[in-house]
Amino acid sequence: MSNQNLSAFMKLRYACEYAVLRAVAGVMRALPLELASRFMGATWRLIAPLTKRHAHALENLALAFPDMPPEERERIARAMWANLGRVAAESFQLDRLYRDRHRYTLDVEDARNCASQNSGACVLVSLHTGNWELVAQPAADVGLETAAVYQALKNPFADRYLAGLRHLFYPAGLYPKSHSTARKLVQHVRDGGAIAFLADQRDVRGVQVPFFGQPAWATPFPVMVARTYGVPLLVCRTIRREGVNFHIEAKTLDIPRDGDRHSDIQEGTARVHAQFERWIREYPEQWMWIHRKWADKKSRRKKRLI
Repeated sequence: MSNQNLSAFMKLRYACEYAVLRAVAGVMRALPLELASRFMGATWRLIAPLTKRHAHALENLALAFPDMPPEERERIARAMWANLGRVAAESFQLDRLYRDRHRYTLDVEDARNCASQNSGACVLVSLHTGNWELVAQPAADVGLETAAVYQALKNPFADRYLAGLRHLFYPAGLYPKSHSTARKLVQHVRDGGAIAFLADQRDVRGVQVPFFGQPAWATPFPVMVARTYGVPLLVCRTIRREGVNFHIEAKTLDIPRDGDRHSDIQEGTARVHAQFERWIREYPEQWMWIHRKWADKKSRRKKRLI
């Protein structure tokens, strides 16, 4: 939404929200990175369980791990909030994290091979785990010109500011989700570029795939692009180690390319989510369990109550 289309009331509201955001950003940037991350993590761990979203996270954990003791699901949910708080604080210092290379260990040889053997054309998919903002950090180092898509905020002032903090990680552009963006991303791949997606979010216009033993909504777009243009698809993740230290991994995922187009895309998207599930099971406290990911969850909840 352009600023010209906003009412005077909405402009005032968004301006106030933006002022608060910048005040928080000022405090977070004034603190040393480790302290800011630890403080925000502890704050979210304390406050977030008092919100409705905590119950939603526990509900999703029960779907994914029906045999897990409730106290363990509670532990994972609280650890998740601590990680999300850390991500929030670190988001205000992304420029410093970008330059602070000693905080990373890398396993990205497949991405390096992609840059050297495919002229840099590839599709990267990742998920909301660790600090996902950093997953594209090594892309430029291995020679990938990466563009990405994100979900724009309603507040245009906050959206512009937060997107600006992330631009270092995406030298080929960071675009809000839209039909025109899809065309730009496709053209970027055709021109030999890399495109990146967070592909674990719910997309009710997409396809349903198995996820923790339940049908879940998923976007088929990354697999569709990789299959259509014959470029590699890499699945990537960031793992949080101690404090503000991370391990970043990228691996090529084999997707079907020789059968029926619709079936290949469906199966390829299922394979992406199967890999996501394996990774989430390794570090469940680092994934964002508040996603409205699963299909028809409400009706299954009613069945359990009957």
